[in-house]
Order: sequence, then structure tokens, then C-alpha cells
Amino acid sequence: MDFAYDARTEELRTRLLAFMDEHVYPAEAVAEEQRARLASPWDTPQVVEELKAEARRQGLWNLFLPDARYGAGLTNLQYAPLAEITGRSPHLAPTALNCAAPDTGNMELLAQFGDEAQRKQWLEPLLAGEIRSAFAMTEPEVASSDATNIETRIRRDGDEYVVDGRKWYISGAMNPDCRIFIVMGKTDPDGADPRRQQSMILVPRDTPGVEVRRAMQVYGYEDHSHGGHAEVLFDDVRVPASHLIGEEGSGFAIAQARLGPGRIHHCMRLIGMAERAVELMCRRAVSRTAFGKPLAGQGVVQNWIADARVTIEQLRLLVLKTAWLMDTVGNRGAHTEIQAIKIATPRAVVDIIDKAVQAHGAGGVSQDFPLAELWAAARTLKLADGPDEVHQRSLARRELKKYV
Repeated sequence: MDFAYDARTEELRTRLLAFMDEHVYPAEAVAEEQRARLASPWDTPQVVEELKAEARRQGLWNLFLPDARYGAGLTNLQYAPLAEITGRSPHLAPTALNCAAPDTGNMELLAQFGDEAQRKQWLEPLLAGEIRSAFAMTEPEVASSDATNIETRIRRDGDEYVVDGRKWYISGAMNPDCRIFIVMGKTDPDGADPRRQQSMILVPRDTPGVEVRRAMQVYGYEDHSHGGHAEVLFDDVRVPASHLIGEEGSGFAIAQARLGPGRIHHCMRLIGMAERAVELMCRRAVSRTAFGKPLAGQGVVQNWIADARVTIEQLRLLVLKTAWLMDTVGNRGAHTEIQAIKIATPRAVVDIIDKAVQAHGAGGVSQDFPLAELWAAARTLKLADGPDEVHQRSLARRELKKYV
């Protein structure tokens, strides 16, 4: 692969870096101040809407979608360095560019598997940033890392499907602009093939029987910027049969197709989070004195900074290789590398941010710096889109097959 960014990527990087400096970083404190004055903490601060309008005006919109009919038409390799930049302000920049999870994965899903009517009703307003969405897969009563465990039922009843189940950590569901859930459940719970038991269905939020019960915290944070992570109950929820995505039994395959790009997007942004942490650590190190000399002169701090730089460069190369493979041989052909970055990146970035917290002392765990929230977000990604151990298990099996 060619490690140089092409002309279009360089041009977009230049524009995006300027957008971050001129608009996003100054808006971080403003967003928090405005949120404190909102009637509901889940409402969107005005500055976020202003950022979205400016990003759209500058053509920095829907950069994640490789299908030019719906997005910027960038390859994964072209999008990778752009997603990294947005990761430097992960709670604001992706939303500003309409490139935030879970909407990105839901838009990709609808673009790839939705029918014309579903794309018209839900994909188009999502692409325009007019509504938000949620992906309802994880459940509190089962180990959802194994999707065959899911207990939510989707039952056909004439011209309707009936949905019953309880989900939690449903990202985005607390946002009042969240209008649609993509729900994964079982249409054939007793089917012989456990990977053909599941289906996916569109459930509008205002459907009778849908109850958003509460916001789930993540290490004490409620993650207002992403619309929270909710516990949601589906009690005898009836939707038209036309709301089924694909066909009955295709839910597992659709989920895997959705999660592949999502995993690399998370890893791209994680590298940006690590870069922000290193920048803050270096600024702190040269501005603080301990035991008669700057922190930057302390050997242990120098080791933290050097190790962080080496690790970031390694991670970036592995993520770029994965993006290149996804573009050239497809997601299936890049399966090993997707799992490798999903294992390696959150683990390493958590450690880098932890060292930056340590360099800041008490300030590192405070609200005066973004490090504590960055750490919580990075640590959560050791679970999101499949815990590390699931990916390690699958990756090890693939390696062992070579020798059996």
C-alpha cells in the first residue's frame, strides 16, 4: 500500500484541521455552558447546530459513507485520517460532521440493506442531520457478545410484526431527536441454525409500547453529546411487516456487516483521542515543575511520552493497513486485521490517556480537562462492538487453523 495521502485526502485534512481549530475546540466549553441551561440535559446545545450548519456549508458532511449516492464517496483509506482528526474532540466533532455513532452504522445499514421506502423515510432525514437514530441489540439478561443469546422476540401477526424485549445501553436513545430504532430480535428462536434465528426491524420511537426507561451511565458519565445510552422496553410493540429489514433470518449477517466498518471507525477516532492526550501531556510537562525541575525533565514522564509516540505510530499503520484491505479485498478479507485493531487500539489508547491523567495529577481526573472523559470513552470501547475477549477467541481460532 502507498502510505502517502492522496490529493483529495490532503485537501480534506487541511480543511478539517482548520474547522477543528476555528470552530470545534472553541465550542467545547460553550457546549457545556449551554447544556447546563437547557430544559433537559438531553436537548442539543445551540452551538452544536451551528457547528453542523458550518460543517455542511464547508462540505465536511457525511464523510464516512463510501457510497457517493449518499455521502462523500471516500474510501476507508481516505476517511481514516479524517476520522482520526475528529477523534481529538470525540464528543463534539463527529456529531458536527454527521459522522457520529450510532447514526453512521445505521445509515450504512439502511443504505446497504434497506428498501426504497425505508431509505426514503429514514435514511434521507438521517443523511440531512434532521433526526437521530439508535441501534437496539444489547440486552441486560444475556451475554450479548454472543448474538445468538438475544431474547427479544419479533413475531409475525398478519400484516404486522410484534416486538417484545428489553434492551440496554442503546446509544442515542435519550436524544429527543432520536426518531427510529433498529431492533435486533429473534423471529425463529427454535431454528436449527442459530445464526438464522435473528432479524432486524425498524421501530419508530413513538410507537405504542416503546418505553425509554432511563439513561445508563458510563463510568459515571451520561454522555449527553451522543444522546446517552438508554434502557428501552418493547412491550407488545406493533409495526407494519414492511418495517422488516431484508428478510427473516438475515439479522445476524446484517449485524456483522454493520459492525465491521463501525469497529474501524472507532479505532480511527481512538488514535485521535490518543494524539489529544499526548498533546495535553506534553503541554503539562513543559509548564509544571516538580522536585526542582520541569516534569518534562523527569525520566519517567519522558518514557511515557516516547512510548506513547511509538504506540500511536504503530496503531496508525495497522489501522491504515486494515482500511486499505477493506477497500481492496472487502470486509471479509480484512477480518483478521479488523479484529486485530479492535483488540490493540482501545487497550493501548486507554494506557496512553491514563499516563496523561497521571501527568496532570488531580487535574487529570477533573472536569477542567477532557482526559477523564476521554479515558471513560476509550475504556468503554474495549466492550463496544464486541469485547476484546470475543475478538481474541476468533482471531486465535483463525491462526490455529493454519496448523490443524
